[in-house]
This record gives sequence, C-alpha cells and structure tokens, in this order.
Amino acid sequence: MAPRIESHLNGAPALRITDIHPVNPDKIIKYISASKGAAFFPDDWEFKLDEELIDTHHLQSAAHSLKHSDVPVAFPTETVYGLGADATRSEAVKGIYKAKQRPVDNPLIVHISSLNQLRQLLRPSGQRGIANGATFDPIPDIYKPLIQKFWPGPLTILLPTPNDSRLAPEVTAGLKTFGARMPGSLLAMVLIKLAGVPLAAPSANASTKPSPTVAEHVKYDLDGRIDTILDGGPCDVGVESTVVDGLSTPPSILRPGGVSIEQLRQCVGWENVVIGYKDSSETGLAPKAPGMKYRHYSPKAQVVLYHANNPQPEWNKVIEEFGPRKSIGFINTKKWNLPKEKMATTAIGSDRGESQSNDAASSPVTSSESSGFAKLIRSATQYAAFETQSATIQTPDRVDVVEVCVISLGRDTESIARGLFSALRDLDKRGAEMIFVEGIDEQEGATAAAVMNRLRKAAEVEIRD
Repeated sequence: MAPRIESHLNGAPALRITDIHPVNPDKIIKYISASKGAAFFPDDWEFKLDEELIDTHHLQSAAHSLKHSDVPVAFPTETVYGLGADATRSEAVKGIYKAKQRPVDNPLIVHISSLNQLRQLLRPSGQRGIANGATFDPIPDIYKPLIQKFWPGPLTILLPTPNDSRLAPEVTAGLKTFGARMPGSLLAMVLIKLAGVPLAAPSANASTKPSPTVAEHVKYDLDGRIDTILDGGPCDVGVESTVVDGLSTPPSILRPGGVSIEQLRQCVGWENVVIGYKDSSETGLAPKAPGMKYRHYSPKAQVVLYHANNPQPEWNKVIEEFGPRKSIGFINTKKWNLPKEKMATTAIGSDRGESQSNDAASSPVTSSESSGFAKLIRSATQYAAFETQSATIQTPDRVDVVEVCVISLGRDTESIARGLFSALRDLDKRGAEMIFVEGIDEQEGATAAAVMNRLRKAAEVEIRD
C-alpha cells in the first residue's frame, strides 16, 4: 500500500480519506455521436460506456457524488485539474470554497457539456425559451463565432445571469454575469453528462498555489479535504482557459489562456477585441473572472522572474545579490543552458511514466461536422517528462553550502506551459527558498502570453531588460 500523503493545506489535519481513481477515457468509451443542432454548433451528444471496466465505475461513482453530495470532486480537463461541484446547489458550491480556502468574492467558472445545458442556465427557472410563438436562443450572437471555432476547448465566455437563475449565488460571487466553458477533455465532458448538472469548477489547488496539472498535485494540496480525485493523466495545455467578455464594447480579454488575441480577432464581431486584464493582482474591485484580484499560482518560495532575452544569471552572483540560501532553484526555458558544474540528473513527469493517445482509426466513434467535437474525439495527448539536475555548491566566501536544483522545461512553448506548474511545485517540495525563472517572449502567441501572465502573478521580483 502506498504511504499516505500528508495534507499541506495550512498544516490542517486530514479530515477525510482522499482517494485517487485512474480513469482512461480511451478505454471506457465505446461510442460517441453528436447531433447537428444549431447551424453553428451541435446542440447535444451521446455516448456509450464499457460497463465491465473498473474505470467506468470510478467515473460513474464520481458523477453520483457530484449529483448528490456536497463534497467536491477533482477531475482533469485539457487545461488543469478542476475541483467540481453541482453549480445549481449552494451547499455543494460552498464545499469548493471550503476545500480550497478560496475568497468568496472570487467567482467560479461553470463547465457545461452541451449547448442545451448552457441555454438552461441562461433562461430564468421555468422558462422554456418560447417567445411570441418563436424559439428564442438565449446565447448572445457575439459568442457564436467563438463557440463554433474554439469549443470544446480552453475558452471561457462571460454571460448574463438571468433573474431567478438556476445557478447557486455563490457561483457568481454577487455579480450579474457568470463565466462558462465547454472543456476540451473527453473525460470531463463525459463526467458532466453523467452527473446531469453543470459543474462549477476552479482549479483543484489550495487557493493562491500553482494550479495542478497531475492528480498528485491535487492530492498534495487537498488531501483530507475531498474524497475523490479522478486521475486521467497529465493535462495537455497546462494553463487555464482564456476568459473573454463579449458583453462589453469593445469586447475584452479578462484572462489570457489557450486562445490568443490574434485568433479572437479573426472571428466576426471580435476584430477590435482589447486586453482587459493586468499581469499583477487587481485590488479594490470585484473580479469579473478568476485570477484577476488575488495573488495566484504562487509556490512557497520567493520567485524571481527574468524577462526574455535577459542573460542567464550566474549562481555566485545570484547568491551575492539575494543573500545566502540553503536551497535555490532555476527553471530554464528557451535560452538558458545547463550549468557547467557536474550535476545529478533525474526525469520528472507523470507518475505513470507514459504518454497517452487516442487512435481515431481504431476507435469506434462517430463525429459531427463540428471541428471542435471532431478534435475532441480524435485528440492525442502527449506528455514528455522534463529533466531536473541538482548539485551542491559553496557560497563565494566558501562559508556556506547551497543546494541548487535546475529544471529544464525544453524550448517548445507548449512543453513549457505543460511543465511550468509542475516545476514550481517540484522545487517547493525540494525546499527551494528562491526560484529563478527564465521568462519567454509573450508575443509568440496565446500560450506564451498565458505563461508570462501566470509567472508575473507568482513572482515577487521581476528582472527586465
């Protein structure tokens, strides 16, 4: 039996038994089909599961808990692991805030599995969507080009909260709007469909800590606070969704993520979209979207962010400038090289130690004409371990000894995004007191901009050109 992982949430004792249950959607799903529905996107979809597999029972049990329990369930999406609860029940949503110790004025994103489910949330309770004998679509037209192009996927849209809303008031944190997205993860989509309710789901980490990209990160933060973690392997994207506001004029981006401003500007009605967020935490105002107000994505260690094109710092000069530390860490990305000193090398990555993939040629699924659903069904997740090297050096005065750990995420931006939160967490576990991070050029695109946004929110010191 594996040893129990100690809860690290403010030193609180473990109160619940938190179990990790592996679920491989590639194995349990036997059939998928999507209805044509609206002209711009399918209204709904269906699937069939292999009832003989233990993974299926894990998924069904988690869905039952989401429907009937007030204890949230952790599950993977394509961005990061989420902590889900029934978005229509106040006590269930309060369970998220309790488990994460999250400020109650920080709104939650609602995850849906179909447009039909979204429409139910946009109509007042009891309304069927018939007005003057004609069918009325409550989804604002401004969002339909984005839904067609980017859903299911890492895009959250800001929507008006109707009077007599089905959503629990804790979801919106008192705002007249709420964020919704359709996750680009087959496991997440099936879980929501099985539960039969929309899921409020922030990242499944302790509040302010780096977002979790593998099940073990969730266990480390929330052990004893929740019962169930569904382990679908490492997340493909590694940073949260882009959040956009199409209700304002001009439309704005409230949080950078997997969809870039350039991609948005290619859509009808979004040609003049503007940036509506700051890289530092915003104070004094109610946040429209998660991650806008509070310090976020932060490890215990002090983070020093070097902007792109800054020369690689020398260890001795770093120690001289910031003072002696027992342990320091470096996260290398595009240009920084491994140190010349002899170091021990290990590979850090998924505890499963394997890549995952969907084989569309052999999988008995059928897809609609929607490119988003076709991409979801045929998606292939690749996860490469990154290298960690460690060494012991002496301070310039040769009085103290410093443990140095260097993590190299590779030069590919997508790999950097997937490994960033894992690297910060790994250095935290190793006891690093300071972490020096090589930034990347945020002009590269959406993923690079999202990486730098998260790093700025985590960093206490920034070194510019």
